[in-house]
Amino acid sequence: MGSVRPYTTVKGKRYEVRYKKPDGSHGGKRGFQRKRDAELWLAEIESSRAKGAYIDPQAAKVTVGSLGPAWLEAKRAMMKPSSFAPIETAWRLRVEPTWGRWEVAAIRHTDVRAWVAKLSSEIGATVTIRTFGVLASVLDDAVFDGRISSNPARVGRIGLPKKTRGRHGYLTHDEVLRLAQHSGDRALLVLLLSYTGIRWGEATALRVGDIDAAKGRLHIHANAVEVQGKIHVGTTKSHKGRLVPVPAFLVEELLAATAGRSRDALVFSAPDGGYMRRTRASDGSKSWFKTALTKAELQPMTVHDLRHTAASLAVQSGANVKTIQRMLGHTSAAMTLDVYSDLFEDDLDAVSAALDRAAAKAGVRALFDSKAPTA
Repeated sequence: MGSVRPYTTVKGKRYEVRYKKPDGSHGGKRGFQRKRDAELWLAEIESSRAKGAYIDPQAAKVTVGSLGPAWLEAKRAMMKPSSFAPIETAWRLRVEPTWGRWEVAAIRHTDVRAWVAKLSSEIGATVTIRTFGVLASVLDDAVFDGRISSNPARVGRIGLPKKTRGRHGYLTHDEVLRLAQHSGDRALLVLLLSYTGIRWGEATALRVGDIDAAKGRLHIHANAVEVQGKIHVGTTKSHKGRLVPVPAFLVEELLAATAGRSRDALVFSAPDGGYMRRTRASDGSKSWFKTALTKAELQPMTVHDLRHTAASLAVQSGANVKTIQRMLGHTSAAMTLDVYSDLFEDDLDAVSAALDRAAAKAGVRALFDSKAPTA
């Protein structure tokens, strides 16, 4: 059991609590003005020990700023650079400046809720949710370490904003042709992105040996992503390789463009022979892609929209969901349906029409035709 004892200060009598921690060491807290307050605090400590929910008051004083760096390093070790970069940015620009000096035990649910509401009014839903996730995960570590009993960011309703997904931009075959015609020596790249759905980083990491001309396939297994001005080459987004079908006319063009090159040579490379950097399409940029869009008289879009175009053209050609999932490298057909649900709206009409024909053939409709009208 602990004890409460008085001591004298220049401001008068104060009380100190001495108690034994679960590991056998001793702790204490001074400064109580009333003996009753000290006894109540000691009772809480003893009760938490009995319940196995003891929190060391000193450990609870650790700040978010002191826990953040270790949490970040753990994330860096398990995430791709392209995925880690926005997490590090959220910590550096929004979490650490606000919460860095806060002791974890001092943070309340209402504090987090008010912060999220402020973020939601200043930045988009995606960034707000990501930023909140960083703080919540750091506080998860504090719970796991026994510094706090529960995470104030994980209880109650925080009021996170809802993500809204805009309609994808899809090009027709004619529009793809116009875009390629105005893309100069990058025409083959534009066509490949538009008809295979591979990502920009997958295309720029593609090597001659990845082309299977006999089967009309691309072996996609690498991804070259630009992060903060540096190219990082690694596995695909799903960490799995995949075979992607290529139209015959593109196979012929790929073979012609890579004739005489070694199997290890990049299919698409920068002028210096290295990896191509992602082209920009933002306002104010003067990239080849944005110039091609303007000359082709097309609406503004990003290179990634060519991936959406490939999905749209595949659906129009009669490809089923499972095939499109494999082509795009989605983890499941459900994900493909979720991302491209608007492409399959006509399927609903086809289903109702097919059911109507089947019901008529089975004589179900005749049931109602044979009923006499009632008075």
